[in-house]
Amino acid sequence: MIEIQKLNEEQVQKLSDIDRSEFIDLIYEMQDGNIVEIQVGHECPNWDKVTLKEIQDRFRFELRHGGTAVGAFNDSRLVGFGVLSHKFRGMRKDHLQIDLMYVSREYRRQGIGSRIMESLSNEARRRGAKYLYISSTETRSAVSFYRSHSSYLTREIDQELFDKEPKDIHMVIEL
Repeated sequence: MIEIQKLNEEQVQKLSDIDRSEFIDLIYEMQDGNIVEIQVGHECPNWDKVTLKEIQDRFRFELRHGGTAVGAFNDSRLVGFGVLSHKFRGMRKDHLQIDLMYVSREYRRQGIGSRIMESLSNEARRRGAKYLYISSTETRSAVSFYRSHSSYLTREIDQELFDKEPKDIHMVIEL
């Protein structure tokens, strides 16, 4: 049985349990304010050491600055996690960002991501956020997941996040 629980900084090494690999058949690209589909068809590998360290550093940074993280566990194995950023965004400072969100390949499409999203959404509401800001990888699987949770393209792009990942699809979810 999968259990969702709050993560702490000492659990950062558990992130290596996650298998982020996937076959990517389609990506999205923003062109003149419209989302365009592009067929690709390639395998995205699991994290290499450099990428894993980057993810772990982001995890630590958010937790040290007041962000929160939740994980999905199958016994002691981490099979999914999400991180809610500490920093309020948007013109009204009423957006909190989903900074990281992953579910291991063999555990996808079982509702785990939805449970993580629900937990992070509840925490964002508790903190006073009106929206979740999502800077999603451009893959069909990621964008479709967020769309299935009522996200829509934002008109108010966060420049800092766009500069970090300009190919991402920027969306919001009203809480």
